[in-house]
Amino acid sequence: MLRFHFTSEDLTRVRVATEPHALWEIAASLHRLQTREGRWAYAPWFRTTRDSLRLAGLERTVKTFLLPLFPRASYFPDLLTPPEGTQGLDAGLEAVLATPCERVAREVDALNRVVGAPAWTRRLTELDLREQLVGALRAYHRAAIAPHEECIQERLHAERTRHAHTLFHAGTEGLLAGLGPTIHWRPPVLEIDPYPEHRDVHLDGQGLLLIPSHFCWQAPIALADSGLPSVLLYPLHHQPTTTALTDPTPLNALLGPTRAAILRASATGSTTTEAAHRAGVTPTTASHHTAVLRDTGLITSHRQANTVLHTLTPLGAALLQTRPRNR
Repeated sequence: MLRFHFTSEDLTRVRVATEPHALWEIAASLHRLQTREGRWAYAPWFRTTRDSLRLAGLERTVKTFLLPLFPRASYFPDLLTPPEGTQGLDAGLEAVLATPCERVAREVDALNRVVGAPAWTRRLTELDLREQLVGALRAYHRAAIAPHEECIQERLHAERTRHAHTLFHAGTEGLLAGLGPTIHWRPPVLEIDPYPEHRDVHLDGQGLLLIPSHFCWQAPIALADSGLPSVLLYPLHHQPTTTALTDPTPLNALLGPTRAAILRASATGSTTTEAAHRAGVTPTTASHHTAVLRDTGLITSHRQANTVLHTLTPLGAALLQTRPRNR
């Protein structure tokens, strides 16, 4: 579990990145290439990116040069996602080049302790190898990220709009409470659970920068070094898109308790098995109900291999957001 401890001053210094952080998106997208988790959500990206990397001659570079530096593990070097990345790709890459050699050596040593990285990574203290790294990151961004920037911008704009609405109605604490199913606001502590390590970060008045990410999947990520400015990268996918009903009775009466439970489970994405567990029925029965919800336009279903994942449509989200009128 990761815990951020807030003071009253920290609550006034919570910020949300206004633009995509290019280097964090590179890091998270490289993580997507290393797992099948969440692949349904990125299916179009996978299809086009594999071809783009091959046509750009980057397949070997990604496999032997980038993936060893961005392992999908409990650690990768903080220097690869500098705060300057919020100002754009060029600013972020310049910060990577300008990283002091002592810090590079320290973080590469940490990488080797965690995953046993290749011996060549120790040469990242040399400017010429970091220049090669910057060139590879730029080429990867051009092939794998840039073609999808319009979609990413649209999703981040929607997220900023959501935050603005929350801030207006519920303040900063409401914003912190609505970041996702693995992020829990228990004043004055923001808890991320599960998390690869147990760590407490005391913000001590510096605040927290929230970075919504298109390619981050389910598990939020923070910088490993607590001495650096505190940031939290969190996923746009599987965001709670609804406001829970204070009284579930009207929805149960409309849909029946089983379908209502399955609809609520779809708010953060659920497989048929997960929906069955949530509703207390067998997977066969849940499959019947998801078919009805899908046919009435309340959920949509995506198949990936042997798994079907159900998510809300805008109509389904609107139905869950509806509150009973006062009588």
